[in-house]
Amino acid sequence: MKKLKLAILLIVMMLAVPMLSDACTTAVISGKYTKNGRPMLWKNRDTNSLKNVLKTFEGDGYSYLGLVNAGDKSGKSIWMGMNDTGFAIMNAATYNLECGKNYKKSGGEGRAMREALLKCRTIEDFEAYLDNLEKPSGLRANFGVIDANGGAAFYEFGPEGYTKFDANDAKVAPFGYIIRANYSTTGNLGKESSGYIRYHSVDEQFYLKASTVGLTPKDIEQGVTKNLYNSLTKRNLFDIYADVSENNPRYEVLKDYIPRTTSASSTVIEGVKRGENPNLITMWSNVGFPLASVMVPVWLDKNVDLPYVVKYNDKIENSPVCYAALKLKNERLLNIRWGKFASRYIDVNALYNKDKSGITQIIRKQEDVIYKEAFKMLNEMRADGKSNSKSIKKFYKWVNQLVINTYKNDFEIDINEESLEKIQKQNKKKDSMKNVN
Repeated sequence: MKKLKLAILLIVMMLAVPMLSDACTTAVISGKYTKNGRPMLWKNRDTNSLKNVLKTFEGDGYSYLGLVNAGDKSGKSIWMGMNDTGFAIMNAATYNLECGKNYKKSGGEGRAMREALLKCRTIEDFEAYLDNLEKPSGLRANFGVIDANGGAAFYEFGPEGYTKFDANDAKVAPFGYIIRANYSTTGNLGKESSGYIRYHSVDEQFYLKASTVGLTPKDIEQGVTKNLYNSLTKRNLFDIYADVSENNPRYEVLKDYIPRTTSASSTVIEGVKRGENPNLITMWSNVGFPLASVMVPVWLDKNVDLPYVVKYNDKIENSPVCYAALKLKNERLLNIRWGKFASRYIDVNALYNKDKSGITQIIRKQEDVIYKEAFKMLNEMRADGKSNSKSIKKFYKWVNQLVINTYKNDFEIDINEESLEKIQKQNKKKDSMKNVN
């Protein structure tokens, strides 16, 4: 009986502990400290749901575009998104705010963000939405939002209400940005909180850019998301192994870096200036394991379908770019199979090496081209004061092919539609063989 009681107690304790894999590193950035004067949101998403897609929605409220778990076909939960008014939202799990007795362990924050995208145009609308939630809400999260009026703020939200942190307030954000990992400053700082090292890693990298030329989406996605710097150890793994030739594995534990074994995506949403057309809000998205995912920018345009590579594909039950990134992650990067914690070791040489043949090196080079073409088109649309469906459609066709070619030519991963059909048939055949055995 004692053993049974002990087993039950252990199970209860495990269920009570937050899923630390549902962790994220995030930032809200005031337009005062970005290079072009537009506010930004950034989220490096860590989760057990490693298959991610982008999806657009129209219905009772504002039209919006969001990052969704591939298994959530109806889009009940949005994990970062923007709507056609220029409003955008994201969240980071926080472990040191009180839960409340009705705490929703999964999905609650995602459903709240979906509602906010449907209903909110400004950060004031979002505050009213939070005010009107039934208390205790069953939620605990750090919500980051921006709007088309230049609003940029974080909300540390617990069961009874929220505390606002305004990125435009120099007393709150002297350098124009607010970073949050997996703790809230209004909670109890201690063992329950998580992400301090990641916080400082981002802060060190943000500060130099914000205080000089101003931050850009590319600075964040390539300089922070696709980087292996640890602020505690002061080690940058790319720098340490930069002189090692290719095909010479160098394994390190992937812990307390911005990208983690559970990183499923990384996204920067770049807002608009006050008075600018809200349809020019841009989502710069790495859909899939960030170190191996090619960035694809997208816009809200009801006349143009999203790029094939970021949309859900039923043949692989994932987006093609996320499928390719996960394949690289599992087969070439986190490929140690023996030992309980072997999967935490990443081959840095396969990412970055002297011969510039590393996965991240190749992808960054392709992204440089994508950023150049995307900014060129964006600048033209900004000058015209409106989005251009014809230009966006042409760009999507081009970026689709570039992404497909990159994975096929550089990594021998074919993600065109015909190849995915073959993969689906092969998987079905394997499943039927298992059933026979």
